[in-house]
Amino acid sequence: MAGSLEGKTCLVTGGGSGIGRAAALALAREGALVAVADLDAGGGRETLTALQEAGAEGIFVQADVTRAEEVEALVEKVVSVWGRLDCAFNNAGTAENAALLWECSEADWDRVIALNLKGVWLCLKYEIRWMLERQEGVIVNMASITGLVGIPQAPAYVASKHGVVGLTKAAALDCARLGIRVNAICPGFIDTPLMDRFIAGDPQARARVEARHPMGRMGTPDEIARAVAWLFSDATFMTGHTLTMDGGLTAR
Repeated sequence: MAGSLEGKTCLVTGGGSGIGRAAALALAREGALVAVADLDAGGGRETLTALQEAGAEGIFVQADVTRAEEVEALVEKVVSVWGRLDCAFNNAGTAENAALLWECSEADWDRVIALNLKGVWLCLKYEIRWMLERQEGVIVNMASITGLVGIPQAPAYVASKHGVVGLTKAAALDCARLGIRVNAICPGFIDTPLMDRFIAGDPQARARVEARHPMGRMGTPDEIARAVAWLFSDATFMTGHTLTMDGGLTAR
């Protein structure tokens, strides 16, 4: 039985690990042709190998999404290989070192805003330009519950993810009558390598993070990945929306 994305071309940035890798594999299971992009060439190639071992067709492109020329070349590469770009998951992102707002370094601020917000804007810019040619496409931006609420000691991350939510709405309105849907996904705390670095192997820190969710656990990358696939395939009357997946955290 064909998947819901059979033959569609999908680009996943930050596809070298975590949610990005899970998304690439989930999209492939639905029949998509998957382009994996990441600055980390090792991680990106590992994801590509996993795709190929699963019998999927894919490519890997090393790219820094904070650089316009690299994003433009990335999108052009996808189009040159498959002739079009149907879907894009703008997932690449990072977090700063935990710090109170007045102790956050300018370097941390610039790095997080550049990757999490400017990088999403650049991806949207070049993805939409190609999608306009066919008047068809779907984009999902990686936001966060921190794009909806604040958390302490993460001023750059919170600001960047609020920016992604606003940018998603702006893009959706610009594209609403042009055949292109743009949505964002807002996960809670997800059990990824980035989260592992945050809790530094401390079981008590893990327990505290898990306890923040009414469901009593963190989410998994595959849960977020399956939601991305759904947004690409079945959410045909949804645009400008922020899909929250946080185990009930923001319901409190």
